Amino acid sequence: MAADLVIAESAAAGPVAAVPVVPRVVDVSALMPPEFAKLGLGKALLQSLIELGYTEPTPIQAATIPLLLAGRDVLGQAQTGSGKTAAFALPMLQLLDLSQRRPQVLVLVPTRELALQVTAAFERYSSGMRDFRCLAIYGGAAYQPQFSQLNRGVHIVVGTPGRVMDHMTRGSLDLAGLRCLVLDEADEMLRMGFAESVEWVLSQAPEGRQTALFSATLPAQIRAIAQQHQRNPAEVTIVQRAAAADTIRQRYVVVSNHHREAALSRILEAEPIDAVIVFVKLKSTTEPLAEYLCSQGHRAAALHGDVAQAQRERIIEQLRGGQLNVVVATDVAARGLDVPRVSHVINFDLPRGREAYIHRIGRTGRAGRQGEAILFVHPRASRLLSSIEHAAGQALEPMPMPTNRAVNKKRVSAFHEAIVRALEDPQRETLQSIMQQFQRERPELEAEAILGALAVMAQGGRQLLSREELPQVELEDERGRRGGPGGLRRGAPGFSERGGDRRPGFRDRGARGERGFERGDRRESRESRGAFRSEREQGPMQSFRLEVGRVHDVRAGSIVGAIAGESGLDSGRIGRIDIFDDFSTVQLPAGMPPEIFQKLRRAWVAGRQLQISELGDAEVRR
Repeated sequence: MAADLVIAESAAAGPVAAVPVVPRVVDVSALMPPEFAKLGLGKALLQSLIELGYTEPTPIQAATIPLLLAGRDVLGQAQTGSGKTAAFALPMLQLLDLSQRRPQVLVLVPTRELALQVTAAFERYSSGMRDFRCLAIYGGAAYQPQFSQLNRGVHIVVGTPGRVMDHMTRGSLDLAGLRCLVLDEADEMLRMGFAESVEWVLSQAPEGRQTALFSATLPAQIRAIAQQHQRNPAEVTIVQRAAAADTIRQRYVVVSNHHREAALSRILEAEPIDAVIVFVKLKSTTEPLAEYLCSQGHRAAALHGDVAQAQRERIIEQLRGGQLNVVVATDVAARGLDVPRVSHVINFDLPRGREAYIHRIGRTGRAGRQGEAILFVHPRASRLLSSIEHAAGQALEPMPMPTNRAVNKKRVSAFHEAIVRALEDPQRETLQSIMQQFQRERPELEAEAILGALAVMAQGGRQLLSREELPQVELEDERGRRGGPGGLRRGAPGFSERGGDRRPGFRDRGARGERGFERGDRRESRESRGAFRSEREQGPMQSFRLEVGRVHDVRAGSIVGAIAGESGLDSGRIGRIDIFDDFSTVQLPAGMPPEIFQKLRRAWVAGRQLQISELGDAEVRR
């Protein structure tokens, strides 16, 4: 990947924007980068880099490491994947006094995922440093383990602004011995609303410390922070011409708003998937979309910023191990997600910018594997498609909507495979004897008719063959909107006059909504609903109590996912869910087998076991 390196030395402290020296621009791709040994790193760190397979520093590392080792403040602009973590982690490790077991380096990051990722990097690089201790602190995790480790002493703390501020006000995090403060992904922290927390932490840190600030962009607010809290910083800018990995095939499919969910399910069936990450803009979309996919027979789960860390780790392990095939995620929640078996990334919603798009599709095509990236495009979003192609550095292939013929072929093939697997089931011989007895008792029924009835039972009420063809839609000229099958239709079934899908959590993102790629993500205006109602009659239902409630930050979608995942029950057959302070109630089909409840009692949601039990009428409270 080609890159341009710009180093600007400011003549004196003051606004960074007013640097009097003309930056020198070097095409780093035309030069042989210096070896790590020439950057001033010690033997222990060099040995760790050799063991990790590092051979040459990236441009940001070559430019930044000597500056930080010399004690300079640094204002660094570098994109995701540029190697900036090593650019600050290596010199920070070099400058540590391991005999002083107190926080000497504080790294502020926007998310817990990045906190864990940066902490893991420090631990990898420090493999040759005895008694080194690094701690990640972030919201959503229990306080007591963090208190214990801080009391025992750590050299480096990596944390999110809110939790760091909380520990500082409690007195459990003492920065008196701080030597360096690093802001990683500073623009992301500000975008997420951490500006006041970041400013407060910076204002409380010792005045003589070294400060390094890294950001993908340098808006005025970032430069204002640098001006106020840095001393004569060296500005390092790595301008990377973003491009996706050669191992990723990028395609787009044109789909109108009212076919998006059905199109997603159809693509998941027709494509040769292993594991899939579906990216959406808003966390309120993740759970309803995951529930919809579960109702269509996909093993799906939602991943967003409110998912507890233990549950997040469980979801990732299930994706890694094959218990889940689809994760519906927001950009923030997917940071640091590295699962080699992810074969497809689907952009259900447009990303908010170029780097977000590259980061998203970079979740596939890893470990030398071929990856697939699919982008959903509205019929009137041809200009936005051009913007994304510019960001990707290549044209995206048009992808036709999978036809009924293709989908049904895959369904029949999967049905045949399920029959073959069932032949090996220990229950087969017993059930076969029962069916033989049934045939003797009902000789008027033909064997083929009985086989057909068993196949219907195996489908659990779902149609095996798809009968509704989704339209093949083409991009329209934005200057002459023609309408047609891909255009917005007033009064379309299931839509309001404003064009939005009435189902909770799904929002219309027509030609106006697609502008998010250029204008940035919008904040959510409200939380997801607290109860889920079945959309069709389910037959006799029974009420059950779950030992998890509002105080545990549980959501209805999480309960649906846990029950469907553990029991194999179609999520569409899960009835009303009511969430109370310390427990919840759910309606499930009456007469389910006891072994299902044994599994559900052991299922975990929001860090607690469901402990499902029958609910008497007197217990139901409104």
